[in-house]
Amino acid sequence: MMRFSYQKGLVALLSWGMAPLAWGATATFTNADCFTCHDDPGLVRVVGASTNSLCVKTNALAKSVHSSLQCTDCHAGIKDLPHPEKLPPPQCATCHEDAATEYNASIHGMSRKAGSLGAATCSDCHGSHDIRPVKQIDSPVFKLNLPRTCARCHSNPNLTSEYKVKNPDAASQYAESIHGRALLQLGLTQAPSCSDCHGVHTIKRSVDFDSPINHANTAKTCGKCHAGIEKIYKESVHGKLLTSGDKRAPVCTDCHSAHQIETKQGGHFKTISDERCGACHKDRLEYYRETYHGKAIALGSPNVAACYDCHGYHDVLPQSDSRSHLSSTNIVATCKKCHPKSSKGFTQYLPHANPLDREHYPLLHFIFMAMTGLLIGTFGFFGIHTAFWLFRSGYLYLHDSKTFRAAKISTQKGDEWFTRFSPFERFLHILVVTSFLTLVLTGMPLKFHYTDWARALFHILGGAQVARWLHHVAAIITFLYFVLHLTERTTSMWGSRKDYYDPVTGKFKLSLLWLQLTGPDSMIPNKDDWNDFIAHQKWFFGKGPRPEFERWTYWEKFDYLAVFWGVAMIGASGLIMWFPELFSLFMPGWIINVALIIHSDEALLAAGFIFTFHFFNTHFRLEKFPMDTVIFSGRISKAEMLHERKRWYDRLVTEGKLDEYRVKDEWAQWKKIARTFGYCFFGTGVILLVLIIIAMASRLIH
Repeated sequence: MMRFSYQKGLVALLSWGMAPLAWGATATFTNADCFTCHDDPGLVRVVGASTNSLCVKTNALAKSVHSSLQCTDCHAGIKDLPHPEKLPPPQCATCHEDAATEYNASIHGMSRKAGSLGAATCSDCHGSHDIRPVKQIDSPVFKLNLPRTCARCHSNPNLTSEYKVKNPDAASQYAESIHGRALLQLGLTQAPSCSDCHGVHTIKRSVDFDSPINHANTAKTCGKCHAGIEKIYKESVHGKLLTSGDKRAPVCTDCHSAHQIETKQGGHFKTISDERCGACHKDRLEYYRETYHGKAIALGSPNVAACYDCHGYHDVLPQSDSRSHLSSTNIVATCKKCHPKSSKGFTQYLPHANPLDREHYPLLHFIFMAMTGLLIGTFGFFGIHTAFWLFRSGYLYLHDSKTFRAAKISTQKGDEWFTRFSPFERFLHILVVTSFLTLVLTGMPLKFHYTDWARALFHILGGAQVARWLHHVAAIITFLYFVLHLTERTTSMWGSRKDYYDPVTGKFKLSLLWLQLTGPDSMIPNKDDWNDFIAHQKWFFGKGPRPEFERWTYWEKFDYLAVFWGVAMIGASGLIMWFPELFSLFMPGWIINVALIIHSDEALLAAGFIFTFHFFNTHFRLEKFPMDTVIFSGRISKAEMLHERKRWYDRLVTEGKLDEYRVKDEWAQWKKIARTFGYCFFGTGVILLVLIIIAMASRLIH
C-alpha cells in the first residue's frame, strides 16, 4: 500500500496520460519522471507493522557511483507509470556479471537461493541509491567502514541465532584484536579487514576447499600480509605436516584464533598459550603444568617460560634438527634467555617428565611412589591415632561430663604456675608459626593452581612474583629459627659440659652425655616414650589408666623431630629449586625434577599434619578446646601438671628443682592479645586445610 500527496499525484497522472500521445507506442522514462513521485518524503510503503520510505534523496543519488544511470537501468520491467506496487529487485548482474557470479557461489548467495531472506544482498553491503566508490572513505565497504558494515548482520542476535552462526561475537572480537585496533582506532589501512581474510564476493564457509579460511588455506591467507612468517612456518614441523595433508597440523588460527588475535605484549597471550598448545599436545601439557612454569602461567604470571619460549614461535622444529631451539647446539642459549647462568647440566632438566611413567623415568617414579607412600602412611597412622583419642575423649565426656568439665576448668585455673616454655622458645615458636603459614599461603596455591581459590589468593597477594618473594623470605626465616635453635642447644650443652666431664681422666663420661641427650628433659625419643605410647593405646580402649607423662609426650617429640625432617627435606629441595643454575653446575638437571616432587609432597605432608593432627593434639581435643595458650604464655598450672605431666612434677619435687620453674601469674594482661594472635594463626590454618581438601577432592573427581 503506497501513499503520496494528492497534487503531485494529479500532475503525475496528467503527465503520464499525455506521454503516449507524445512518445508513441514505446514509452521511455527519465529520472525526472520517477522523481515526480519519489522525491516526496510522504511516499511510503506499509508492510505489516513496518513503514518504509520510498523517497529517494536526489542529492545522494547525484553523488553516487551510479549518478549517470537512469532509474530504469537498475529497476527493469517498468512499462507504465504509475508502475505496479511490487517490482522485481534491481538487477546488479546486468553490469556486474563477474561479481554476481562470485556472489551466487558464496555463502550469502547460496543461502539466498535456498530461501534465506536474511542473507546479505548487494544493497546490504554497498547501499542502494547512495552507492559510493569502494575506495571512497564514505563508502560502507571502504576498508575502515567494512567491519561495521559486516557487523550489522553478524552482530544481530536474531540473524546469528536463526542461521546458527558459529561465532556470533566475531565482530566485537575483531574490534578488540590487534587487527581491529590498528584499523578502527589507528586508521591504518594496511591492517586486514573482513574481506582480506574472507574474500569480497567469494565468501565461503571454512569447510569449503576453496575458501581462504579453509584449514589448508589459512597460512596462505595470513601470508598475504605476513609473508616472512609464512615462509618460516612452512619450514617448521607444523608447516610440513600441513603440506603433507595432515588435518591435525595447527595453522595460524589454532594458535592465534580467528578474530581475537592479540599481541604477545601484556601477558594475556602467554597465559593462554599453554592451553592452545595443549589442544594438540595434551600429554605434554599435563606435566608441564606440574612445573613451576606451568603453575605460574595458570595463575596468571606472564614472566615465566611458556611453550614457545623453549620450542620457538613459528619455527618449531624437531630436537634432532640443528636449527631447533632445543638441539644440542642451541639448547643452552635457549635456557639462557631466562636463566643467564645456565650450563649444560641445567639443560638436563625434564620439563615434561611423567613420574607415573616407570619405564621412561624410573628414578622419578621411585621417588614419587616413596613420597606417596610416606604421605599415605603418615596420615593413615595418625588418622587412626586421632580417631581413637577422639572416641575415648568423647566417651568420657558423654558418660561423666561434669567431672570432665571440672577437670578441664581446674587445669586452666590455679594459684601456682610453672614455666614450661622459656621466652626464647616462645619467640622461636612465633617464627615457626609465621614462616610456616606464609610458606603455605604462598606455596599451596602453586600446588593447587587449577582451583579458583588459588588464583584468588595469588591475586590478593599481588601475583606470582610477589608470592615467590614472600615464599623466599619465609624460607629465610625458617633457616633462621632452625639455626637459632641449634645454636641455643649447642651452647646449652657446652655450658653444662662439666656435668659429664671427668677432670681427673680428662675424658667425657659417655653415659652421662647419653643421659643428657636422651633424658626426660631431652626431645630425643627414649624407651619411656615407647612405653607411654603403648599405655596410651590401652587407655584409648579402656584397658588401662591414662599415662602420667613426663615433661614431653611422645607425640610432642614426634612433632619436634618432624621439624628437623621437614626443614632438611623441604629446605634442601627448596634451595635446589631456588638456585637451579648453581646446583646444576655439579648435579644433573633432573635433580630439579626430584626436588620438585620432594618439596611439593613434603610441603603437603607438613601442612596436612600441622593443620590436622598437631592442631588436634594441641588445641582441638576436648580437654584443650578451643585453644591451648601455653606456647604464648609459657606457663602451666600445677593442676595441669598433675593432670597431664605428673611424672615431670614428681621428678622436679624429688630433685628439688620445682621452685626453679615457679613463676608469677602475669598472664592475664597478655591473654587477650595472645589469644587473638592464636586464633588468627590456627584459624588461617583450618581455612587452608579445608581449601586443600576441596582442591584434592576436585582433582580426584575430575
